[in-house]
Amino acid sequence: MDGQTIVNALILGVVEGLTEFIPVSSTGHILLLGHFLGFDSTGKTFEVLIQLGAILAILSVYSARLWALATSLPSDPASRRFVFGILIAFLPAAVIGVMAHGFIKEVLFETPALICTTLLVGGIILLWIDRLPLTPKYTNVMDYPVSLCLKIGFCQCLAMVPGVSRSGATIAGSLLMGTDKRSAAEFSFFLAMPTMAGAFAYDLFKNRNVLSTDDIMIISIGFVASFVAAIFVVKGLLNFVSRHGFAPFAWWRIFVGLAGFAGLYFFG
Repeated sequence: MDGQTIVNALILGVVEGLTEFIPVSSTGHILLLGHFLGFDSTGKTFEVLIQLGAILAILSVYSARLWALATSLPSDPASRRFVFGILIAFLPAAVIGVMAHGFIKEVLFETPALICTTLLVGGIILLWIDRLPLTPKYTNVMDYPVSLCLKIGFCQCLAMVPGVSRSGATIAGSLLMGTDKRSAAEFSFFLAMPTMAGAFAYDLFKNRNVLSTDDIMIISIGFVASFVAAIFVVKGLLNFVSRHGFAPFAWWRIFVGLAGFAGLYFFG
């Protein structure tokens, strides 16, 4: 493991942490950046396993909220309904992720032009949704009905295609189904916890026999960088979204998609 590999792992870890919880596709960013940096991980595990840093970041920021939720479960029907809704929303991605794991990692992860396309198209869609005169029916994640949670879970499945964005798919779907922007982003936070933890555990299990000591060291560097960067994003995102909406992220997606196409054209 040389110095350049360490630097690349550090850069990719920071990018993962900065982009995981905003609707721009962290996977799309690190796959494209890794392509142009010449970074190639064993079984494309790095790109999935460094998400553990982002998972721990959101768990640490939301620790008090999660503890209050856990302690209220025995006595509060609203808390039980909310937790059940999160688990129901998680199920579609869990099933499809297991069934399509090989295709996702071996085909979709290896197609930079597809990632550029989904970044670009997703940005246009997000920009369109952000400008719609929507009237929200739900402004508190605790009030989301289970049926809505399940529908959001199916929206999340679109993010199996790199560049779509897990948070982008869930937030866009939530807004179109009657939520406000802040609660849509917050629900995406909560749904990220089981989804990303499940993806991490399954990918680690699938690649347990091919990872080397160098792989583990590189992943550890990316994990720490991802954790630190994600802390800042999680703490400030909800307020940012409340003030500015999702248009800034939409324009960023469009810029990255176009830049990616330009890079592929000139550099291959």
